[in-house]
Amino acid sequence: MGEQISDGGRRTAKAAKTAAAGGSASAKKAAPARKAPAKKGTAKKATAKKPAAKKAAPAREPAAKKASARKAAPAKSSAALKKAPAPRKQVVAPKKATASVPAAPARTVAAHPRGESRTALVRRARRINRELAEVYPYAHPELDFENPFQLVVATVLSAQTTDLRVNQTTPALFAKYPTPEDLAAADPEEVEEILRPTGFFRAKTKSVIGLSKALVEQFGGEVPGRLEDLVKLPGVGRKTAFVVLGNAFGRPGITVDTHFRRLVRRWKWTDETDPDKIEAAVGALFPKSDWTDLSHHVIWHGRRICHARKPACGACPIAPLCPAYGEGETDPEKAKKLLKYEKAGQPGQRLKPPQAYLDAGGRAAPPLGAG
Repeated sequence: MGEQISDGGRRTAKAAKTAAAGGSASAKKAAPARKAPAKKGTAKKATAKKPAAKKAAPAREPAAKKASARKAAPAKSSAALKKAPAPRKQVVAPKKATASVPAAPARTVAAHPRGESRTALVRRARRINRELAEVYPYAHPELDFENPFQLVVATVLSAQTTDLRVNQTTPALFAKYPTPEDLAAADPEEVEEILRPTGFFRAKTKSVIGLSKALVEQFGGEVPGRLEDLVKLPGVGRKTAFVVLGNAFGRPGITVDTHFRRLVRRWKWTDETDPDKIEAAVGALFPKSDWTDLSHHVIWHGRRICHARKPACGACPIAPLCPAYGEGETDPEKAKKLLKYEKAGQPGQRLKPPQAYLDAGGRAAPPLGAG
């Protein structure tokens, strides 16, 4: 019995061992189950890849945006190219301007003054003056005079009439009243009779006698050489003063007469209408040393080619620079018939013009009553 018990005990011990071994075996078998967290780690790695995929997506989005931006860029540039000609339509010369003069008018208003910069305006204005200087190298004051007194009187008389009419009238006036003292003491009725051909002769008689008295009483019978003194004389404004200063004293000045005013507005040098403002605006475009000759060039061009009613556009040497090309006759042959004075082979306005004018082919004007 004792042995049996011992055997039984041994069996139970073995059973316990086998049970323990089985437990350890089962534990070993259960170990793979513990390795499940490793699978979870792989799951984490898998999930970690997913955010990477998500991060890659945003990287693709900018690429898509860049691609779309690249696609959109040509559209914008093409739109810009389509819009670019719009300003050019404003700067094209008028159809009638290009009709008669094929080459020059095409260049005429290639840069329309409406969009012209200040620098471009200055360059164009100075180029026009240079061109006119070549056309009228003999330009000069078109009033006959031998001294400052004769020039100031002749300039006052030139209001509302032509220089030619004044030149035909002043020889008799200065022959009878050669000095300020003589004219200051003159009989108004006798002076009126002499000045009758110039028009407005009563008002002009009053002015020339008055300015002669002022010269005698205030300046010792001498014409002053300062603007502020000249404009104090009866009948003398800034225009007359600058004619006298520029041509009798050699002091630069801009003469804003009816021709000058018309042309600088046609050329878009200024939109001003007041003579003083025109003088300031145009003077700012040129060196002061150019002012007197500039006045001659512009006035001569206005009298000979760029007329008030019907400009001779087809015969104009500065047509390529003129924004107003086409306002007048553009046919070259018809335009030639509109030219005046030496440009048309006719006499000028002076009875005693400078020799340079005669050398250039100009002709002296006939005296009063000679035709």
